[in-house]
Amino acid sequence: MKIELKNISKTFGKVCANQNINLHVPSGTIQGVLGENGAGKSTLMKILSGFISYDTGQLLIDDQPVLIQSPADAVTAGIGMLHQDPLDVPQLSVLDNFIMQQNGKFIPNRKKAKKELIHLTEKFNFQINPDAQMESLTVGQRQQLEILRLISLGVKILILDEPTTGISLNQKQQLFAALKTLSQEGHTIFFVSHKLEEVAALCHQVVVLRKGQVVAQLTPPYDINNFVKHMFGTIIELPKQKKYATPQNCLTADRVGIETHRLNIKNVDLDLKQGEVIGLAGMAGSGQEVFMQACAGLTKAVAGTLELDGTDLTKKSYRNYKEAGVAYVPASRLEDAMFSGMTLKEHFILANQNKHGIISSEKAHQQTQASIQKFNVKGTPEDTVDSLSGGNQQRALLAMLAEQLNVIILDNPTRGLDVESSIWIWKQLKERCKKDNTSILFYSADLDEVLEYSDRVMVFYNGEATQPVDKNNINVETLGNMIGGAIHAYC
Repeated sequence: MKIELKNISKTFGKVCANQNINLHVPSGTIQGVLGENGAGKSTLMKILSGFISYDTGQLLIDDQPVLIQSPADAVTAGIGMLHQDPLDVPQLSVLDNFIMQQNGKFIPNRKKAKKELIHLTEKFNFQINPDAQMESLTVGQRQQLEILRLISLGVKILILDEPTTGISLNQKQQLFAALKTLSQEGHTIFFVSHKLEEVAALCHQVVVLRKGQVVAQLTPPYDINNFVKHMFGTIIELPKQKKYATPQNCLTADRVGIETHRLNIKNVDLDLKQGEVIGLAGMAGSGQEVFMQACAGLTKAVAGTLELDGTDLTKKSYRNYKEAGVAYVPASRLEDAMFSGMTLKEHFILANQNKHGIISSEKAHQQTQASIQKFNVKGTPEDTVDSLSGGNQQRALLAMLAEQLNVIILDNPTRGLDVESSIWIWKQLKERCKKDNTSILFYSADLDEVLEYSDRVMVFYNGEATQPVDKNNINVETLGNMIGGAIHAYC
């Protein structure tokens, strides 16, 4: 199924998100979509998938004009979108999620649906149990199920938004193999990603957006530097990382144990030095996220101790950790860190609520504007946070952090961000290590990011954790093997 976009434009107020986009994607093509945060990629994909409507232009499928005004219209036209966070219902079973939105009788044929699901999982070599509960699945498995559900609904044009974020190396390999199979069968695939090497390895053609416009349409052989030059207008070099760790312990975990309904974490030891950066690695659900939440006071340890500068905080509240200079930045910005519909100014007022009694609106506006300029946030104090790109949301979150902090804990700090935004964010974090001896504890699903920015690395697997290892003593291949379960072979 081929698709063609003719002069597609979309404006939000004074901002032109897409301007006269022209793109022809033949049937069976894996189409890469690149661009910096705020370039217009998400808007264009939401137009194709029916989440928003375009202002002007025309959309053709197999040379026939189509009008898409909702996600249901898109699926009917054969277009489906796999979001960065799959849209499923955790309280239901895998099979129940699979049969959602299927046409037919009021009561679905569960036996037939289960047979189809098993057939599709075997075809694409996915490991999914139809009888399992959704909440027991990893991000990668949820993603696999959503792909199978869309295929079952008859989708022939598949849109994937940052699909390799938060999944294991094995699941990425399975995903790429599945996409190549679908391509060979005539499916058309839009692959949106900031991971340039993956785009180069997978895609038959690539379009690059900048400031809402198409600036390049490329075909193999690809040059990664050429991707970057088209995305940003210049070549961006990765700065050399420096260490700022001191001998003084900052955050100490001694044989920490944590119990959840899915996983028991046992005997985790950590000695995070002042000014040090320790990166955590592991497949989603291996325990690293829960451990970070315990280090921030959001989850209580049931065994062991957590100390900050020698003060025992093990049984203390989140407020106690916060007052001790510990800040936590979650992965899900809008769901866990910000309030959808509220403005940047309102967020900065909330972030500083302990410092003010009666708040002057004019003063709050000025302070927000100053932070926007300092952290290069593309927005105004009156913009709602959900109207910002992912990179600008992350910049805003960093701008809201207190100036003097002992520890900053971050879950996937550059998830879904472009190269420039990722470098900028880490520059700000490293500057805190240098200037204030702030310690950083972070988790990233991107192993290259873990090895690039960490001083030492810890690996989690099924509730177990290694001792922190000097990042110079391991590589991506070793790290991948450790994440897969071979943690004792390397430590």
